Amino acid sequence: MSNTKTHSNFIGGEWVPGSTVATNINPSNLEDSVGDFAQGSAKDVETAVAAAQAAQPQWARATAQTRGDLLDKVGERLLAREAELGTILAREEGKTLAEARGEVQRAARVFKYFANEALRAHGETIPSVRPEVTIATRREAVGVVGLITPWNFPIAIPAWKTAPALAYGNAVILKPADVAPASAWAMAQIIAEAGAPAGVFNLVMGPGRAVGEAMLKHASINAISFTGSQTVGAAVAAECAQRFRPFQLEMGGKNPLVILDDADLDIATDVAINGAYYSTGQRCTASSRLIVTKGIYKKFLEKMLERLDALVVGDALDPKTHIGPVVSEAQLKQNLKYVDIGRDEGAHLAKGGDRIKGATPGYYMSPALFTDVDNKMRIAQEEIFGPVAAMIPADSPEHALEIANDTPFGLSSGVCTTSLKYAKFFEAELKAGMVMVNLPTAGVELQAPFGGTKMSSFGPREQGPMARDFYTKTKTSYLRA
Repeated sequence: MSNTKTHSNFIGGEWVPGSTVATNINPSNLEDSVGDFAQGSAKDVETAVAAAQAAQPQWARATAQTRGDLLDKVGERLLAREAELGTILAREEGKTLAEARGEVQRAARVFKYFANEALRAHGETIPSVRPEVTIATRREAVGVVGLITPWNFPIAIPAWKTAPALAYGNAVILKPADVAPASAWAMAQIIAEAGAPAGVFNLVMGPGRAVGEAMLKHASINAISFTGSQTVGAAVAAECAQRFRPFQLEMGGKNPLVILDDADLDIATDVAINGAYYSTGQRCTASSRLIVTKGIYKKFLEKMLERLDALVVGDALDPKTHIGPVVSEAQLKQNLKYVDIGRDEGAHLAKGGDRIKGATPGYYMSPALFTDVDNKMRIAQEEIFGPVAAMIPADSPEHALEIANDTPFGLSSGVCTTSLKYAKFFEAELKAGMVMVNLPTAGVELQAPFGGTKMSSFGPREQGPMARDFYTKTKTSYLRA
């Protein structure tokens, strides 16, 4: 990644060392260091904001073609380094190499998508009631945007926030997750090499209590986009509301996948295994609740246990691995705690749920499946963020819908059925921002809006053309010639 031992912050077009560093450890092999990364401070945030404020007006005045060309160049360079960056991502976060390389491709295509979006017309002409008057709207950049991103998609989420922010003329301050900064650092390096003007993009790494808090409290950051936990999201909302500052929150889910009696069992099992356990279950869109109607419950369970037996847990870089390690010791402890909670609540642990040893020392856990779960149990209501799924029996499709909607979250949802009637019924009635029919709940595309309802999300949708709703503001002009 770099010829230097320590990876510095990127502020005002310069690589700036932190006062301290943190070592990024490979969760597949605790003896492997991905690198040392600078730890930023409130002072670094102050410097980054000043650089962004100085650079943003000129960047907003740059032509759409200029902005689009930069983003396209970033996308091309990400694609060219896919193998290298995929390996870095797998080492720092723990998802399999195939998934990691796919994430790098996604990040690249996000930049290329918004390279084109920068060139699209974003205003309209409105008829006036006065014959001599013309009314028009235009989209303008918000200004300086603070981006706070999580560790589970360490390059895709920084990309899908950074690319639209830059496309629409904003300057960016990015704070990646402290546990997995390497991929975001590599993205910053590519943005710098692609020729971003000094101050237009800034990277400040470090813990949330220092860097994130300083960003939230800085009066000159004009908008905040945050992806992470509900607890931190609530703090972001409170601070931004106090400052009358736009904010965007993505805060997870407890996503239901409904399996109806008429479902194709092979498809339903594939969908459930993918949604619940791939990426080690560390996806906000994971299928953590499997709601199965009673006519198919036993057969579906047999299929699930058969598939779980075939899953290989191991080093993320091993091509035989299906499920990589959990990202950190703290996350692994939380996962195992919830396994104990499920047992204590009376759910039956049908499979997995143990810490296991790998060929190398790492945070390995066998995928867990609980059966006979009551939807009121904590394991059915609280986001675990690990390879833990709960099977909940339902008496009928209507009962399954009632269970699916009985959650404070509302990000993604799904149904497996061969009935067009029930496909349309669940599509209309599931209380979530996204609905999947015979597809995993964790399979979204970059050109479509991403976001949820209830406690999962707040603010305009991310991705696709709707991303401009957060990263721009509307100006209306009246003209009499």
